Amino acid sequence: MPKSIIPIPTTTQIPSTKTILSAAASVAATAVLLRSVAKQYVPRELRDYIYLKLKTFIASFSQEITLVIEEYEGLNQNRLYKATELYLEQTIPPLANRFRVSLPKKEGKISLSLGKRQEIIENFHGVQLKWKFVSRKVPLKRMPSSDPFDHSFLSESRKFELRFHKKHQKMVLDTYLHHVLKKADEMKEKKKTLKLFTLKNDRTRPSRDAWQQVNLDHPATFDTLAMDSDLKKMIMEDLERFVKRKEFYRKVGKAWKRGYLLFGPPGTGKSSLIAAMANFLNFDIYDLELTDVRTNSQLRKLMVSTGNRSILVVEDIDCSIEFPDRHAEGRKTTMPAPVPNQFNQPPQPEVTLSGLLNFVDGLWSSCGHERIIVFTTNHKDRLDPALLRPGRMDMHVHMSYCTPCGFKLLASNYLGITEHPLFLIIEELLEITNATPAEVGEQLMKEEVPELALRGLIEFLEDKQAEDGAVALRVTEKEKKS
Repeated sequence: MPKSIIPIPTTTQIPSTKTILSAAASVAATAVLLRSVAKQYVPRELRDYIYLKLKTFIASFSQEITLVIEEYEGLNQNRLYKATELYLEQTIPPLANRFRVSLPKKEGKISLSLGKRQEIIENFHGVQLKWKFVSRKVPLKRMPSSDPFDHSFLSESRKFELRFHKKHQKMVLDTYLHHVLKKADEMKEKKKTLKLFTLKNDRTRPSRDAWQQVNLDHPATFDTLAMDSDLKKMIMEDLERFVKRKEFYRKVGKAWKRGYLLFGPPGTGKSSLIAAMANFLNFDIYDLELTDVRTNSQLRKLMVSTGNRSILVVEDIDCSIEFPDRHAEGRKTTMPAPVPNQFNQPPQPEVTLSGLLNFVDGLWSSCGHERIIVFTTNHKDRLDPALLRPGRMDMHVHMSYCTPCGFKLLASNYLGITEHPLFLIIEELLEITNATPAEVGEQLMKEEVPELALRGLIEFLEDKQAEDGAVALRVTEKEKKS
C-alpha cells in the first residue's frame, strides 16, 4: 500500500521589531508624501470637500453626536461659550492634573478652567456627557503670515466640544444647555466684583464705552448703617421682594425697575445707604451726573448703555440741573428768546423735565431688567411733583438726624461697645440736638478709649445744642423786627 503523506505544519514566522518599525515608517512616509502632493496639486476646495465627505462617512458609523461651541460667532462673543467656561469650573474633578488659572483684569477672584485637550465626563439625569476644551493657533485674516513658524500673526481659536449619544439629542438641546446657562448665571453672580461706573470725559457719542469703571469696595452694609432698624428692615424687604418678582412685573405690564428717593440733610448717610443696597443685591452702581448730559437723546442713550442688575444714581437732583420746561407756559410770554453766545453758536440744548420723566418712567425706562433708580436730595420740597409720584419714585426714604438707636450702632462699630453709663446722657442730648450720623461718627473716631470718645461726643453735642439755640434766638428776634 502506498504510504500516506502527512503534511508537516510549518512554523509561523513572527516579524521582527525592526521589520514592523520599517513598515510603519514606510507607511508614514507614504502618507506624508501623499499629503504633500495633494496639498500642492489638489485645490483647497476639493480637499475640504473630500475631508468633509470622509468625516461624514466615518461619523455615520458612530452613535455619538458632537456639539461644537466656538468662542466667537463672527465678531460677537458666543454667550454659550462663556457660560460653559463658568459652568465647567465647578465640575473640574478633584483628581485633574492640568487646568488653567487666570485672574481677569480688574477682578478680585481667581478663575479655573479646563486645560488644553482635557476632558470632563458628567452625568446629567442618568446621561453621560463628555466635555473637551480644544485650542489651536490660527493665522489672523487681516495679517496673514507667510512663515508658518512665525507666531506673531497667529491668534488662538478656542472652543468646547460636547459629545453624547444620539438618542439624547433633544434632552441636551432642550434641557441640559438651559441648565448650563442657568448655573453659569448663578456662578457669575457669586464671582462678580461690584463695579462703580461714571461717565467718561468724552461723551460726544454715548455708547457702551461712555462709562468708565472702577471696583466698588465700599464696606457699607445694612448691618453697619446708623439708621432706624424698622426703616432698614422695610428697605431690605422691599429690595428682596423686587428681585423675586420678574414674572409679576411682566404680568402686570410694568418695566422691571424700582425708584427710590432718598431725602434729608447732608451727612445723614444717603451715599452709604446706596452702597449698602448694592452690596445687599450684588448690583453694580452707575453714577450719573446730570450736569454733564447735554440733551434728552444723550440721556436716553446713556440709559440704554447701562447694564442689567444695576443701581442708577442721580445725586442732589434738586441742584444738579435746572429744568427749562418746568414753567414753560409762563415763560412763553415773559422770557425773551435765547441769545446766541459770543461765538455765534446757538445755545446748548439741555435735559428737560419731560426728558427726565421719560427716562425714569417712559418707554425708554423699559430697556433693561432689574434696575433700581435712586435720586438723592437735601430738599424734597424743591422737586417737581411729577417726579415724585409712584411709578417714578416708588419709595421715599427720609434720612434723618442721628437717633439713639443709630448712635448705639455707631458705638458698636467704632468703639466695640454696646453698653456704657454715658449712653443715657448721649441719648437724651440726641433727642434735642440735630446731629448727623456723620458728625457723631467723626467724634467717636477721635479717641480709641471708649470713655474719652463718649465724653468728647457729649461735649460736642452740648456745644451744638447751644449753637442751635443761639441761631434760633437770632431768627426769632429778626422775625419780630420785621
